[in-house]
Amino acid sequence: MSTFDNSSFVAAQKAAVDTLLSVVNTALASAERVAALNLHAAREAVEDMAQNGKAVLSVKTPQEALSLSGHLSQPQVEKGMAYTRSVYEITSAAREDATNIVEARFEAFKAQMADLAEQMSHVAPGGSDVAVAAIKSAVNSASQAFAQFNESMNQIKELTENNVTAVGNAAVQAVAASATGPAAKADKGRK
Repeated sequence: MSTFDNSSFVAAQKAAVDTLLSVVNTALASAERVAALNLHAAREAVEDMAQNGKAVLSVKTPQEALSLSGHLSQPQVEKGMAYTRSVYEITSAAREDATNIVEARFEAFKAQMADLAEQMSHVAPGGSDVAVAAIKSAVNSASQAFAQFNESMNQIKELTENNVTAVGNAAVQAVAASATGPAAKADKGRK
């Protein structure tokens, strides 16, 4: 009968801390990208306000005023949708990176648990087969639950991507339709 090796528990704790640090660094990198995106969006908003203000001040007729709102709003909606897509892409990439880190750690955990069960079967007294079988069963159940969780997350990701795209397209089309609505058609008819 050999002795039980406690170093595997210490290694598992170190690996858990490393995994946590990797996930935290992924989240911080994502936050940095969102902050950079926000600064860029703020800069564009200030520039757009200046250009829109100049356009409003150059209006000479009521017809120009009516058509101006549609012309000014469409680029803003498109930029808003681009911003939303960018935020979604950043958060999706961060989620995927974190998921990959956790998946890799989970695979290592399964291997460690299998080693632990093997060690226990060699050092445990007779009749401890039930405990070893329980560990193996728990690892198998955790594997199945993790696979089901990943499948659910992929379905949610796909649904969210489809919804973001659909809403973005609908918003851009609605603004485009309002820009070519009755006021714009009346303006074209007068020219």
